[in-house]
Amino acid sequence: MDEPAREIDELAAASGFSGVVRVDRGGETVLAKAYGLADRAHGIPNALDTQFAIASGTKGLTALTVVSLIEDGALALSTTARSVLGDDLPLIGGDVTVEQLLSHRSGIGDYLDESDPTLDVDDYAMPVPVHELATTEDYLAVLAGHAPKFAPGERFEYCNSGYVVLALVAERTSGMPFHELARRRVCEPAGMDDTAFLRSDELPARAASGYVQVGGAWRTNVFHVPVRGSGDGGIYSTAADVAALWDALFAGRIVSTEWAAEVTRPRSERYGLGFWLEPARGLAILEGRDAGVAFRSVYDPARRLTHTVLANAAGGALELMRLLAGRVLE
Repeated sequence: MDEPAREIDELAAASGFSGVVRVDRGGETVLAKAYGLADRAHGIPNALDTQFAIASGTKGLTALTVVSLIEDGALALSTTARSVLGDDLPLIGGDVTVEQLLSHRSGIGDYLDESDPTLDVDDYAMPVPVHELATTEDYLAVLAGHAPKFAPGERFEYCNSGYVVLALVAERTSGMPFHELARRRVCEPAGMDDTAFLRSDELPARAASGYVQVGGAWRTNVFHVPVRGSGDGGIYSTAADVAALWDALFAGRIVSTEWAAEVTRPRSERYGLGFWLEPARGLAILEGRDAGVAFRSVYDPARRLTHTVLANAAGGALELMRLLAGRVLE
């Protein structure tokens, strides 16, 4: 890994990258490096155990939380959202199923539509004040009022709302707050002790603030994202915990190995249930992008090979992800 490590150092320095890069093979860490600052105001550097927000990487954990409830018989892939939502969110059709929500084939309207070409994740404004989004039930205020885009099952279209609805379904089915449910059903069995839905306005000492540039000045993303995430994004994790997630998933410690294969089976060209896929190479992928957040982790189960990039600012993150894809997986 000497040559890729030098390339990573050079690219990180040239781009001002702020975050952590890690590569694991066969259960051993072969490369791990931290760059930049977790807290720019106080000059606190990022470290290998820094907790970073992973944005939509959260969707994989949401999917596994839901699938664990399916394994227990509390839900089924064919369960309709309406059977759990009751009178809430009446624009969601009565025939929309858990499986369609998991695979982004539900057709429901999206509160944060990433297919909108005018959307700039560094500049968007939530439809309600971000401090009002602290529990999953709070998200009803932003989920409501979005008309369906197409008939359920018709096609794939990435949908953030679908994963908040899944969190609501899981929460109401289990009788447990979704944040706690994800911890018990996914993080604990995977040994992910540093992974949690943290509040952006009260981050603990090892968590990195996310940063965006506004008029040339670095500002935290506290006004850009919900104060506490839910099923579609917002969990914080470390590079070590992400590696532990992949190992635990394919070893059957979170859900059975049969269900691990099911969530990483393509339902569309490049998506399973909560996971992006590259079927030709057998790769499973988690990724996320938000204001002050960039994350990507790729797992090759045949070689037990993982590479992960976590960043608390956009600069250089995409370029490092591409470098790793080309230098590590080839």
